[in-house]
Amino acid sequence: MKPRPGGRSPRAGTSPDGAGRGGPGGPGGPGPLRILVVSADIGAGHDAAAAELATRLAGNGVVVEQLNFFAALPRPLHRLVREGYRTMLQRFPWSYDALFRFTDRSSSMVRALRAALRAAVPQMLSRISADTRLVVTTHPFANQLLGPMRGTGQLTVPVLSYVTDFAVHPIWVAPGVDTYCVIHDGTQRQAQARGAADVRVVDPLISAAFAPTATACQRTARARFGLPEQERLALIVAGSWGMGDVARTARDVLAAGCVTPVVACGRNVRLRQRLRTFPGPVLGWVEDMPTLMRAVDVVVENAGGLTCQQSLAGGLPTVTYRPISGHGRANAQLLAEAGLTTHVTSAAELAPVLTELAGAEASPALPVDSATDMAGLVSEVVRSGNRLDRKRSG
Repeated sequence: MKPRPGGRSPRAGTSPDGAGRGGPGGPGGPGPLRILVVSADIGAGHDAAAAELATRLAGNGVVVEQLNFFAALPRPLHRLVREGYRTMLQRFPWSYDALFRFTDRSSSMVRALRAALRAAVPQMLSRISADTRLVVTTHPFANQLLGPMRGTGQLTVPVLSYVTDFAVHPIWVAPGVDTYCVIHDGTQRQAQARGAADVRVVDPLISAAFAPTATACQRTARARFGLPEQERLALIVAGSWGMGDVARTARDVLAAGCVTPVVACGRNVRLRQRLRTFPGPVLGWVEDMPTLMRAVDVVVENAGGLTCQQSLAGGLPTVTYRPISGHGRANAQLLAEAGLTTHVTSAAELAPVLTELAGAEASPALPVDSATDMAGLVSEVVRSGNRLDRKRSG
């Protein structure tokens, strides 16, 4: 194949001869150990997982390239999908819930999405370096494009998917994906029931900064954010977009009377403006979430996403309340069944639950004992000639 001027041909996956092999000489030959992590800028969780994996691999001699999945689509589609998703969650949550449920029951919609994404194959191939040895995804749409590419031989290197949700919607599962990496054994069973053959339980891609430490000082953390020293504090989180009925949740937690609510609005400027008269601390985007979490006694969340995982990794008692539509409700069910969070279904339940949990001792709920190191798994694959030992899947 003749390379285009300025291009990367022969592209990984376009030919089995050396595609994704790290240069001449195969796996043991010269060239960097390069992987591609395909994420998406919808919310913060998918990108955060990709960034954490890159951080962990930095000292392992693995070169990590990160790609926004939507960069492989025509530009108008990127905005249409992202803003359409945001609008559904904010203004028409019932429509997102209906779509989530319908696609959960009907495989035709997933197949239709997979077929529509075929048009993005050339653009995706142009973004994959010839010496790429592995592709890792952190967004389900990427699975629906890259999995079939792997299955048809257009992509000849393994595809690993890191599932950022606790609940596995069918949109995560695609033919051709070699391995799915999940963060709980309940998620593993669900993925296997959806037809995923190789599913590994791995440690969550959460920064070590969230882990509880003996030297952490709650008073210092509270001073960092100007929070009350003596009160019991409940941190209300709703992701980077500040989704859901956050204002109502804040009022309900305040009315419970046993904790002082601290509301993190993320990047939702309108939400923060709506809460400007709220009688409690209201924060915008917080860069130093590990310190903020050390400052509080309990977390109230509504999606089961990144912030929930950070809370669990830090050992904070975590309450799910008024979960958002679709994946939020699905995650809430699995989290509660696994005993990871307490799902409160009414305002009347908040006071006794928050009273009990705000005084509980911190105990990290993640990772599980049987978890595999995600960075170690990736390093093993890129150093073993792109082979996955399925006998070790758990």
